[in-house]
Amino acid sequence: MTPFETVTLPSGEVIRGIINLPSIFIVTIMSMVLVHGTKGSARLNNVIVILKVSIVLLFIFIGFHYINKSNLTPFIPKNEGSFGKFGWSGIFRAAGMIFFAYMGFDAVSTAAQETKNPQKSMPYGILGSLLICTILYVLFAYVLTGVANYKTFSGAGSDLAPVATAINHMGKVGPGGTIIPAYPWLNRIIIVAILLGYSSVILVLLLGQSRVFYSMSRDGLIPPIFSHLHPKYRTPAKSNLLFMIFVSLIAAFIPGKVVGEMSSIGTLFAFILVCLGIIIIRKNNPGAKPAFKTPWVPVIPLLGALVCLSMMVSLSIDTWIRLVVWMMVGFDIYLVRGPKHSRSSKDDPPEEKQKSRNVTSVCGLALCVLLAFFTYVHHRSEASNNTDLIIFNFIIAFHLVYYLSFRFVKKIYRK
Repeated sequence: MTPFETVTLPSGEVIRGIINLPSIFIVTIMSMVLVHGTKGSARLNNVIVILKVSIVLLFIFIGFHYINKSNLTPFIPKNEGSFGKFGWSGIFRAAGMIFFAYMGFDAVSTAAQETKNPQKSMPYGILGSLLICTILYVLFAYVLTGVANYKTFSGAGSDLAPVATAINHMGKVGPGGTIIPAYPWLNRIIIVAILLGYSSVILVLLLGQSRVFYSMSRDGLIPPIFSHLHPKYRTPAKSNLLFMIFVSLIAAFIPGKVVGEMSSIGTLFAFILVCLGIIIIRKNNPGAKPAFKTPWVPVIPLLGALVCLSMMVSLSIDTWIRLVVWMMVGFDIYLVRGPKHSRSSKDDPPEEKQKSRNVTSVCGLALCVLLAFFTYVHHRSEASNNTDLIIFNFIIAFHLVYYLSFRFVKKIYRK
């Protein structure tokens, strides 16, 4: 457990975590696999996927025989008076919170440079796996809430607890009126499936992140160490090792719930940018021939952006604050390195570079306004302490000066 998480023992004693060592171990193993090449990591990922899908199918097959239809009525519980507490708002909040489960699909696209015939293989692979996994998600959730009433899952303290609760309801009623589990061994199998699931997702996301930084580094947006290839394995080994350290520290000391929500809102926002980017590129460069074609533009991109935005809105204020601060960090890095080091814009005239910097500065100022708004709402609604308010006000004041300086003072002039 992390230092911010606690567990209550049967005796009533509360124990606080220190460091999440299993997370560090898994991240380290997956990073070492990626350093040794894409083929080896692909083979390992295939084995993991086959094992975990087999276990999920086993749970679904066994659970279907113990579904109690009364547990599924009402199918959508009524809202309890607050946003996100059951009802349709609860559906959108839950979808936003677990959206990180769909992150692996977009991460696959970052390995397009290492794929044979990516124009054909990528769409089939992403859409096919997305369809299969969505069906498995729906069936798993249907069995889970059909075997045990949804109220019994309230307050589950870990990822395994809801599944263990459902498995304990798979059996016959004993003499004392309690259910005797027919498959107690299934709990241990599910533990394996959960660990395998986390491992494969970590593997794919670490692969995707290193490839994204590889492309950015080749353009000069970030230091060249991220595009340095290992002489033997031809992989961005140094980048993988740096991410191993960075991700391990986050996994060791930040609760999984916080990381999951940050990952979900970041991915949703990235999807919105991609959807809107398609429309902008089609309008500004009508003659461009994209490597991947999107049908029904702008209908599909607009629908995609609206769906992602609806799930983002349902997330908590804390999550929005973390998103804005994280984006401000990215803008800071871009303003320092982007106009000076980007190879794709090195031949652009100074006026064009200044325009790009101005747009980034204005967006940064908009983020400052957003952060001020979210900070005020958070302080009023959740009664946060004054220390948090002082820290956020300092961040806002610093970045206001920072972005205004790049907008009006540190201009790029023609040599």
